[in-house]
Amino acid sequence: MPHTTTKLFGPDTALTGWPRRMLLAAGMIAALAVPAAAQESGTGVTFINADGAEIGTATLTSTPAGLLIALDLRDLPPETWHGFHIHETGECDPEDGFKSAGEHFSVSDTNHGVLVDGGPHSGDMPNQYVAADGTLKAEVLNTYAFFGGDLDNVSGRALMIHSGPDDYESQPSGDAGHRIACAVIE
Repeated sequence: MPHTTTKLFGPDTALTGWPRRMLLAAGMIAALAVPAAAQESGTGVTFINADGAEIGTATLTSTPAGLLIALDLRDLPPETWHGFHIHETGECDPEDGFKSAGEHFSVSDTNHGVLVDGGPHSGDMPNQYVAADGTLKAEVLNTYAFFGGDLDNVSGRALMIHSGPDDYESQPSGDAGHRIACAVIE
């Protein structure tokens, strides 16, 4: 008896017309449901400035690829670039210039920066640009950080905005200037 192969899709298959359209529609609906579920699982954090005033929020969402961070900040220096990092300690004390947040988060003995051998730290992320009205709205995917991992867990850490841009290579932290905004990740 000869072996036969059945194709599910294509011009010469039995699955055509409305059954095929229903199957495709179900797949599209399932694909749309994934981002909605991911957005529902987001964790909100509040940024404060060096005076202790609230200046905006970030929503952190776990994804299979890492941590998606949606920024919505205001009252920052207009038309400027700023270093953006995850710091190792979840403490944002404006009295000490946010030094309480510790150094950059790193799960291994890596160097700082994406432009150096042996880098980056887990908490190194791209510089962010503040618009002319002092707002910063951006989405950043950090593929080295997650919620709930053994070493790469960001719970209990802090998000930090620096006064200047990160040069992506100076050790140990990119020469990004002082810390001007901080948010605790719980």
